[in-house]
Amino acid sequence: MSALAASTGAVNLGQGFPDVDGPAEIIKEAVTALESGRNQYAPGPGIPALREAVAAHQQRHYGLTFDPAREVAVTTGATEGIAAAILALVDPGDEVILVEPYYDSYPAMVQFAGGVRRPVTLSLDESAPGGRLPREALEVAASDKTKVLLLNSPHNPTGTVLTREELETVAAFARDHDLTVVSDEVYEHLTFDGTPHIPIATLDGMRERTMTLSSIGKSFSFTGWKVGWATGPEHLVQALLGAKQWLTFTSGAPLQPAAAYALEHLDHWPTGLALDLQHRRDLLCDGLKRIGLDVTVPEGTYFAVSDITDLGWSDGLEFCRALPERAGVVAIPLQGFYDSDAGQHLVRWTFTKQREVIEEALERLARGNLTR
Repeated sequence: MSALAASTGAVNLGQGFPDVDGPAEIIKEAVTALESGRNQYAPGPGIPALREAVAAHQQRHYGLTFDPAREVAVTTGATEGIAAAILALVDPGDEVILVEPYYDSYPAMVQFAGGVRRPVTLSLDESAPGGRLPREALEVAASDKTKVLLLNSPHNPTGTVLTREELETVAAFARDHDLTVVSDEVYEHLTFDGTPHIPIATLDGMRERTMTLSSIGKSFSFTGWKVGWATGPEHLVQALLGAKQWLTFTSGAPLQPAAAYALEHLDHWPTGLALDLQHRRDLLCDGLKRIGLDVTVPEGTYFAVSDITDLGWSDGLEFCRALPERAGVVAIPLQGFYDSDAGQHLVRWTFTKQREVIEEALERLARGNLTR
């Protein structure tokens, strides 16, 4: 879809990346590292300064204590963290529960590992019976071969932020079935309207069975740096490092000191980014509603999801392929994020672009012929 946007001159509200860089101070730290000889291999687990900064971040925000030497690892973005975690923890034939819609690397890595994915569909309705992620659905997906539950909150692509009650349901399920939880929390600081992000590792009995992944990319608007990290008990983090050794082995050496600087000295910056994103979310969602799209207003992340059936469409992919010609805008169909047909009629939009870009996209959509 990004290639389609480039080839047609359409406004790209599909792929989620900011069009403005993060703080100049962090870039300056990276330049300093480049110019001072930090250009050779970093230690495989990451430089000590970044591991210490990550451990301090987890303690400061969530009260979670990790040994930076053995319970923190630096990864090439959270995407490599996901890959290394799945390769480390899943053997051929093991089953992995995924919450659909899911980030597209999840099923790919389960397949790489020889695992079997068992999807559980996330409801977009917080008032649904049993909540958005009911225990009954988790139980249906479980078997004696289930080994890992892969969780994502704040959730891409729906923008759902799981409540404490919903997370307690997941935690009880994981404890009862003796599962390891891999928790993707890259949008941890990008929640809106005072919605709290609660790491599942903070719940009773979950620290010792949870591997948490995050990165600098979303919180500080440096998605291209690909500097992420994993935290968790030693046996899980060391297993991840055993897989990472055969993936990238090590991650961008001159970017790691800059990431450590961001966590240590600019810890307040993501709060302002989240507030700005909240305003842009409102701009996008209000505009989509005005042109007749049913929109689920997200509680976090970069994305909003809309239902296209009121416009006469039943296939999101068909809609998104037609959208550049009809309106000069690109969006992402959601059916590629599902095993089931539940997302056939859903489309994802990003509001991480500047206001003028969102406004231009909305004007184009309002002028375009969107009905089937």
